[in-house]
Amino acid sequence: MQNLELLREVAKTGFPIILKRHFGSSLRDFLGAAEHILIEGNNRLILCERGIRTFETHTRNTLDLNAIPAIKELSHLPIISDPSHGTGIRSYVAPMSKASIAAGADGLILEVHHDPDNSMTGDGVQSLFPDQFSTLMNDLKHLATAIGRNMD
Repeated sequence: MQNLELLREVAKTGFPIILKRHFGSSLRDFLGAAEHILIEGNNRLILCERGIRTFETHTRNTLDLNAIPAIKELSHLPIISDPSHGTGIRSYVAPMSKASIAAGADGLILEVHHDPDNSMTGDGVQSLFPDQFSTLMNDLKHLATAIGRNMD
């Protein structure tokens, strides 16, 4: 997000882009980075909220749920949420996924692994087991229906 020259070059490819918010950026900075992509004519852009740094140290980041409706108000771009990276804690992924959908997120990025404790990426602590993912997807379907949204 911070390498604006790279963003402009990637935008020129015409490929779809998921722009992840840097943990130290404001919404203004985030939308400004998105503008560098849009100015190059690439409108195949999805924004991703993945948490910001706060004084809290219990979680990896603080998933900024306020960003979701704010982006919807300030921009025409879709926004997805990454509660796996936004919290860094497996047991928090499901509740923050539900909160993200309730806040208006257009989608989620979720890490799922059959053996997360032995993941080579080091992200195992935030990865859901397949059965947890299945349960979460069922819960999200019911939540979406309850708040008048549709999960496609």
